[in-house]
Parts: sequence; structure tokens; C-alpha cells
Amino acid sequence: MGFNKTKLTMGRAFEFRKARKFKRWAAMSKTFTRIGKQIAMAVKEGGPDPDNNSKLRAVIQNAKAANMPKDNVERAIKKASEKDSSNFKETLFEGYAPHGIAILIETATDNNNRTVANIRSYFNKCNGSLGTSGSVEFMFDHTCNFRIPSEGIDIEELELDMIDHGVEEVFKDEDGILIYAPFESYGAIQKDLESRGIEILSSGFDRIPTVMKKLEDPEQVAEVEKLLEKIENDDDVLNVFHNMEE
Repeated sequence: MGFNKTKLTMGRAFEFRKARKFKRWAAMSKTFTRIGKQIAMAVKEGGPDPDNNSKLRAVIQNAKAANMPKDNVERAIKKASEKDSSNFKETLFEGYAPHGIAILIETATDNNNRTVANIRSYFNKCNGSLGTSGSVEFMFDHTCNFRIPSEGIDIEELELDMIDHGVEEVFKDEDGILIYAPFESYGAIQKDLESRGIEILSSGFDRIPTVMKKLEDPEQVAEVEKLLEKIENDDDVLNVFHNMEE
């Protein structure tokens, strides 16, 4: 029964990933800045040794996938280990762009007042509205994902093996095999893959909209994209999710 249910949900994560792949990605230096913050948060939470810190291990894998130099990674770990390093706090913002497009924003900041003021100003300048906690989050499924090499792995067999972890979608693209599951399954899947000796190329979290909204007017699409661009370019922003059909 669980397998059939999984099969029924196949496709949404694939379409979501495909759409995001073709969106504008920030400059490489911005990607490195974001990874640096994630390293800092992981070290503060579980220490500087990746062998004993699964979260840090995952961030290092992602740094490698983003071609972040090893020196940068080691420097970020060392900096985060120092007592006087900044404490970053993760905060989720919710709101609406013009024309009823829902937006979720994940941030990591060492100055929450600055971040709140900046995010609010972007919404105000672009005719959007910053919402209260819970106003938009329910419209997105919080998922985790893993990318592994495709060589020597049978996808159907892998999917069956992963059913107990709640895996909802497994698919292949030119960069390997992607596994999607509920957010809370992350630790169990990471442990399972590592115990099998399967290399994790990268991993992370997505918020997949349950219902997409299509805007027919190109001018309306441009208005939404203007707001998204302002938000994405903020140094405190890690990820931006929305339900506008690409």
C-alpha cells in the first residue's frame, strides 16, 4: 500500500527540481557565503569534527559539489570553532508577492533586526506583503533530498529499500540519482546510505509547493520576479521558494 501511495506522488519533486535548475542562480561567491554560514551553524551545533557531526559532513559534501575550495571549507570550520565567531540563527519568513504568489524565505543571520528590516523593505517596494508565521508555510511540503551516483544502482530496488524511510520519489538525471523524502527522514536516510557505502554527492532540503499558481500576464510574472531577485540577492538569504508556475 505504501509503495502505491509513493508511486501516486511521483513527478512533483522531479518537476520542481527541473524548474529550479533553470532559474537564475546567484554568483558562485554568494553560494560560498551561504555554505560558509551553514558550516558555522553545523559546527556550533555538533563540533568541528565531520566524523562525529553528520550535519557538518553533509555541508562539506555540498561544498565539494559546489566546487568550493578545500581551503575555504577548512577556514570556515576553523573560524566557526573560535569562541568569538558570530552566531548565526536560522529564521523563516513568509509572505505574498503581487498577484497572490506565496513566498517562503530561509535565512541565516547574526543580526535579526537587520534581516527583518531588509526582507520587509523588499516586499514593500515590490507591492508584496510580509506575512505572519504560518501564513504561507502550510502551502509547501518540507522535504529532504540526496544525490548519489547512478553507476551500479538499480533505481527500483533502491526505491523499494527506501520505502520504510518514507521516500516519495526517486529519479535519475544527468548528474546522478535523486532521492526525495519528508524533512524528518533526513537523518535515517543519510545513515542508511552511509552504512551501505553509497557515496552522497550532495544533500539538502526543499519546500515544494502543494499547489502551483499560473500567471498569464508577462508583466505580472516580471513583477513577481523583481521581488524574488531582490530577496535572493540579500546576503542573509539561504533559499527562496514560491508557488508561481515557471
